[in-house]
Amino acid sequence: MSNPPLVLLPGLLCDATVWEDQRARFGAQRECQVPDYGTLDTLTAMAEHVLQHAPADRFNLAGHSMGGRVALEVTRLAPERVLRLALMDTGYQGLAKGVAGESERAGRLALLKTAREQGMREMGRVWARGMVHPDRLDGPVFEAVLDMIERRTPEVFEAQIHALLNRPDASGQLAGIACPTLVLCGRQDTWSPLSRHETLAAEIPGATLAAIEDAGHMTTMEQPGAVNDALAQWLRAEVRH
Repeated sequence: MSNPPLVLLPGLLCDATVWEDQRARFGAQRECQVPDYGTLDTLTAMAEHVLQHAPADRFNLAGHSMGGRVALEVTRLAPERVLRLALMDTGYQGLAKGVAGESERAGRLALLKTAREQGMREMGRVWARGMVHPDRLDGPVFEAVLDMIERRTPEVFEAQIHALLNRPDASGQLAGIACPTLVLCGRQDTWSPLSRHETLAAEIPGATLAAIEDAGHMTTMEQPGAVNDALAQWLRAEVRH
């Protein structure tokens, strides 16, 4: 298997299931790895974990949601190791100042309280309703998202909330990203809207923007075929050495 590996970074409370269709599509051509962050509680620690356990010195890197933020941190720490970068349904700015930031903090901590008192799946029933296209609410994809959430613990949730509330602002590094970059987003993603990805793509030299139709935040699970086609084209992009 001569193709460089593909490292796939999951988002908040997600596991390898979020990349199941991508691993099925690309796993015969190259090694596909989905790291588990455990209870690491900073994006930098998560990125260092990815670099420590990556299957080769150089690899292709895709991150979904919080995983996109981890991917940016990996690229900051070791740009020479990232052959291609895909940022999917994600963000890059730090916690907002003032009322907006405090509102995010309060909302995340309220969800953690629900997870501790009522269980992870019950928390997910409330939280995950914004994750998918409205047509998929309470359908198979939504239930699969709840299954992922239920496999996690409040301790993991707390660690990852800490990482997100203390996230670095990656705005200053975008112009220096030199590898082929795909910026991908579900057109109906209300958590990480397309407008943010348009700005993100414009800041990264030569980046390609892909809007996935009829998809919310969980593009890899909602529209795996369209996502895989975009990733396949990205994986063919020429790498400048």
